[in-house]
Amino acid sequence: MRIEIKEISADKTYAIRLEVLRKGMDLPVEFSGDFDADTFHLGLYENNELKGICSFMKTKNELFVSPQYQLRGMATLPESRGKGFGKLLLIQAIEVLKERKIKLLWCNAREIALPFYIKLGFLQKGEAFEIPQVGAHFRLYKELEC
Repeated sequence: MRIEIKEISADKTYAIRLEVLRKGMDLPVEFSGDFDADTFHLGLYENNELKGICSFMKTKNELFVSPQYQLRGMATLPESRGKGFGKLLLIQAIEVLKERKIKLLWCNAREIALPFYIKLGFLQKGEAFEIPQVGAHFRLYKELEC
């Protein structure tokens, strides 16, 4: 098994976003900020096949100090779960963010993904909130040392 993580274009995230995050929903796969100059997208390839994705967008959420980025659209194909691909993607992204002198990474995580993020050192900020068509989410954050 050969694993490679590399920066990809926004449009390469769309098929997995549709399959994992938007299946059966009337919601776009293109996110606001996908093409901003500071945004970057990572793809994890297993034997040259894209299996996992995540996007990182520079934001100004007043709940957090700047400089900060938001993680959006983290997804791994169902048949590839449990292999640590999500963790590998986050480790790589955190290195990129540290190089950019970013001090905080935050996300809106689905309830089902909460244990994954907590295990990786993310902390919860506030109570659960509902995203229409998608369900309960939690705002999580991780302070980065750079």
